Amino acid sequence: MAKIYLETFINADIRKVFDLSRDIDLHQKSAKTNEKAIAGKTYGLIELGETVTWCAKHLGFYQTLTTKITEMESPKMFTDKMTEGAFKSMKHQHIFKEKDGKTCMVDIFEFESPFGIFGKLFNKIFLKNYLKKFLIERNRLIKEIAESSFNKRI
Repeated sequence: MAKIYLETFINADIRKVFDLSRDIDLHQKSAKTNEKAIAGKTYGLIELGETVTWCAKHLGFYQTLTTKITEMESPKMFTDKMTEGAFKSMKHQHIFKEKDGKTCMVDIFEFESPFGIFGKLFNKIFLKNYLKKFLIERNRLIKEIAESSFNKRI
């Protein structure tokens, strides 16, 4: 199973970052893949037990991915897991730690591609970096919005 670990430091309170991270509307804006929520929860803040089905163009193909929020401890963490999609398995943990009014947002993204050894090779050569860039871009937008709204209150 491949794993991506990212830490993003954000000058905003933990509640704001937590809510932005589970905002379906923001996720649709951040994705350069024209990602659309097409079933389940399709707008607003996703909650524990809810699902969302995404349709997006990745690697030249339109794909759908359904995830479910399987754990949530507001505002410290939530986990989404794939229930249907192209991966053999996928789990994304979102962890939030606050210190001095700032937030460290941690992503732990674990995935396994189908096709055995060929899938593992594809992960190493391409997919892991592709997904890491996708998450970094998403986090950049969360940081930008959280910090701009944080600074407006000061």
